[in-house]
Amino acid sequence: MAQPSTVYFTPASFKFLRGLARNNNREWFAAHKQDYEDQLRQPFLRLIADLAEPLRQLSPHYVANPKAVGGSLFRIYRDTRFSGDKAPYKPWSGASFYHEATKALARGSDGNSGMMGRLDAPVFYLHVQPGDCFAGGGLWHPMPETLKRARNFMLNNPASWKKATRSPAFKRVFGELGGESLSRPPRGYDPAHELIEDLKRKDYVCSAPLPDEALCAPGLVKLLLSRYATAVPLVDWLCGALDLDF
Repeated sequence: MAQPSTVYFTPASFKFLRGLARNNNREWFAAHKQDYEDQLRQPFLRLIADLAEPLRQLSPHYVANPKAVGGSLFRIYRDTRFSGDKAPYKPWSGASFYHEATKALARGSDGNSGMMGRLDAPVFYLHVQPGDCFAGGGLWHPMPETLKRARNFMLNNPASWKKATRSPAFKRVFGELGGESLSRPPRGYDPAHELIEDLKRKDYVCSAPLPDEALCAPGLVKLLLSRYATAVPLVDWLCGALDLDF
């Protein structure tokens, strides 16, 4: 269990990421790989381990997995095979805390563990990047059938959807939902429906920015749990849409 005074990331963590963003090549990374381990990867794994038990207090079905490979932490290596951007590394680090019912795949579609390496289910998420840190949760880039299930559940449960995403507490922390939306209503859905803008969404996610300094300060576990607790109504609702326990 983390102590209130525990510090995970430091200014050196962000210095490494800024350096990687400027020098995204294998030679630079090889020369700074120990910095990556000491300043970013190992602190992140310790944070994940310390989140495991508190996260279970929010939901016994959600997992913070501190395994070095195949756990919650995303790999830093990019899959460049089908991308025009051949930069080999991500200039950020992230972790997804996933539903126990999802099955870990040997390798995700982008060669990563974490969110892209699991079957469709809402997650809690943490993103660490200089000037663009955030925490949140939800369903990111789901498969078409998953998206259809969420939309149809919304049609049948409009009041619970509004309660989950439009409460004063939710809006105070997250504002509007994020992610991508269709430019037109999805086929088969009434363009005049009161929730048509939400039915047009391709993602159902919420996120709250975090200053870099907050990632380097004591009390990070408590701060993240506060954000995740506020995201619980959305994640719970999405679990209901997908017949998952919360």
